[in-house]
Amino acid sequence: MRPLENIKILDLSRVYAAPAGTMILADLGAEVIRIEHPNGSDSMRDWGPFINGESTYYISANRNKKSIILNLKDTSDKEVLLDLIKESDVIIDNFKTGDMKKMGLDYENLKQINPRIIQCSVTGFGQTGPLANEPGFDPVIQAMSGLMDVTGHPDGEATKVGVPIADILTSHYVVIGILSALRMRDLTGRGQFIDLALLDVQMSSLANISSAYLNTGFESSRLGNKHNNVAPYQVFECADGPLMFCVGTEDQFRKFCEMVNRREWTLDERFKTNTLRKQNEPVLTALISEVTKTKTRDEWIKLLQQFKIPGGRVNTVAEAFQQPQVIARNLIGEMDHPVYGTVKFVKNPLQYSELNISYDSGPPLLGEHTEEILKMNKS
Repeated sequence: MRPLENIKILDLSRVYAAPAGTMILADLGAEVIRIEHPNGSDSMRDWGPFINGESTYYISANRNKKSIILNLKDTSDKEVLLDLIKESDVIIDNFKTGDMKKMGLDYENLKQINPRIIQCSVTGFGQTGPLANEPGFDPVIQAMSGLMDVTGHPDGEATKVGVPIADILTSHYVVIGILSALRMRDLTGRGQFIDLALLDVQMSSLANISSAYLNTGFESSRLGNKHNNVAPYQVFECADGPLMFCVGTEDQFRKFCEMVNRREWTLDERFKTNTLRKQNEPVLTALISEVTKTKTRDEWIKLLQQFKIPGGRVNTVAEAFQQPQVIARNLIGEMDHPVYGTVKFVKNPLQYSELNISYDSGPPLLGEHTEEILKMNKS
């Protein structure tokens, strides 16, 4: 038994943020049915690289789902959707603000059909405000939120994160929002509307950067791999490549000085506190750099583990998947699909003692389950 068994979700969304969220819910046992246009409505299916003609990008956000094709401009197809809504728990979309209302699928109409329905609309900017009707893609959100301005090297341009981080974070809020709404429905018997915006999510995810600005006016700057508030907390070059060192507490700095055989640094007036170390960071960085180059990364990692100081290799993606910790955690799964062949994927990171997460089916082909679902819907 899985926690979301008997929960049916109609997924009208596309690209990454919303589909990745419904994939997590599908992992937890929900029946997720993708509603797609007969000509295909998800541009992610067209983004390579491909496995047997199917997009690996699409594969990353759509396992454990079903797919049916419906043309919502066609009256009979729209009636099929409305019938599905009557027996569903959640409907999610990421159409531009106002599009669902134009189709008569806004929450005010849907709750007349099913008072228990939960509707989650994911947009770039939300249902209100001057940009409500504008499209918003992940890089645009990274730029507008200030995230790009604090990412990259000091002498370089503002840089986006290497993965669609605004989409990824939003997918998690899709899950949080829907689970919370389902729990509220348990208490009240009523569904509700969730207005989720990528910009809102990314602004709320600025964490210490937003807190520093809002409370002191301090504007964080691009520091490359350094930290705005802590030192030493950055990448240092070792004899055979880069290694991330994170010396986050006074106790860790004392141990770090002992580890590198520079105990005198703990008595140096420039380095006695984190605030002083941050003020004198260029000097401290130069001193540490001279030391880290004397050993290989593996030699330093062994010492870091001995002294209980956080640190790790700067891996390539290939190296990341090959490291023993990832292998030991059994994070890589495989599924067979009649068209894709064997599909490899990163498993859901939730590891519970009694929560059964299973991977029953690969990402669906366009309309793969149309006949099956329509037949069930008529019976």
